Amino acid sequence: MRAVGTTPPLPLRDRAGAAARVAAGLSPMLSRLAAERATGVLVRERGTLHLAEGRVVHAESPAAPGLDVLLTAHGTLDAAAWREAVDRAGAGQDAGRLLVDGGRLPAGALELCHLGALFDAAYFALEPSSTPGRFRYGEPRPPAVFRPVPVADVERETVRRRELLRRVWPDPATDGAPLLRPGTDPVPPLPPRRQAVLDLVDGVRTAADIARELGRPGFHTLVDVRHLAAAGLLAPRPQPSPAPPALPAPCTPPHPSHPPHSPRGSRPRHGARPRSGPGSGAGPGSGAGQFPSPFPPPPEVTDPDIALLKRLRDALEAL
Repeated sequence: MRAVGTTPPLPLRDRAGAAARVAAGLSPMLSRLAAERATGVLVRERGTLHLAEGRVVHAESPAAPGLDVLLTAHGTLDAAAWREAVDRAGAGQDAGRLLVDGGRLPAGALELCHLGALFDAAYFALEPSSTPGRFRYGEPRPPAVFRPVPVADVERETVRRRELLRRVWPDPATDGAPLLRPGTDPVPPLPPRRQAVLDLVDGVRTAADIARELGRPGFHTLVDVRHLAAAGLLAPRPQPSPAPPALPAPCTPPHPSHPPHSPRGSRPRHGARPRSGPGSGAGPGSGAGQFPSPFPPPPEVTDPDIALLKRLRDALEAL
C-alpha cells in the first residue's frame, strides 16, 4: 500500500511577472487618464475605451462581437426587439435600458452581457499596437448603465487572458489570420464548442468572423482556436510573400563609334585631319575639320572613367 504524503505542488504560474505587468500598466496613457479621473474616449489601434471619471464604462473592438450580437445570438433577446429598441433610442446608446424598463430583458442578463462585452473588447483594444493612442476629452459616451469598471480591474483581466492563451498555445499567428485545415485526416471527437468553431474554418474566416457568426465572445473563440491549433486541426493560411523589388537595368557604356568610311581615294591618312574649305565636303554648319557622318553623334559621356578611355583611344589613334 502506497503511503499518502503531502499533496504534490501544482505547476507554478508566472504570478510575479503578471503582477509586474499589471503594476506597470498595459497602457501608460490609460493609467494616466485613470489617475486624472478623465472622461472621454481612448482610441487605440484595435479598439476604443470609453471612460467616465477615470473608469471604463464601455469598450468596442472590431475583433469582439458587440452587445447586440451577444444578446440576440442564443435567444436571450429577439433580434426584432433589439432593433425596435435601437430605433426608439436614436443612436442606440440607451437601447438596453429601454428593454429592461419595458420588461423585455432581465436586468441581470443585460448586466452580464454588458460586462462580458466590455472585458472582451478591452482585451483586444489593449493589445500592443504600432501607433500611439489618442484621447478625446469630453466626447459623448454610452451611459453608465451599470457600475463603471476600474482601470486596474480591466488591465488585470487582460493580463490573465493573455497568460491563459499563452499556456494553451503560445503562437498567436492564428488570432488574426484566415484559418484553414492543414490536412484531410479524420477529426477526433471534439467538445461541441470546438467542433462548431472547426466547422466554420474555410480558409477565409478569421477567429473574429467565427465569433461573430456563432454569437460568442471573441476571446472565448480564441481559446477554442488555439486548442485546435495545438491539436494540429487548424492553422493560419499562409500569406503570399511579397515580390522582390525589380533590379535596375545594368548601365552599359556606349561602344566607341568607328570613323565612317570615305569614298575610295579620298580616305585620309590615319590620324590626319581633313582640310576645311571648298570641296572639303564640310557643309555649312557642319564644323571645320570634321567629316560628315551618316551615323548619329554618340551620346554625351558623363562617366569620368569612360571619358578617360575615350581620350586615351583618341591619343593612340593620333600616333
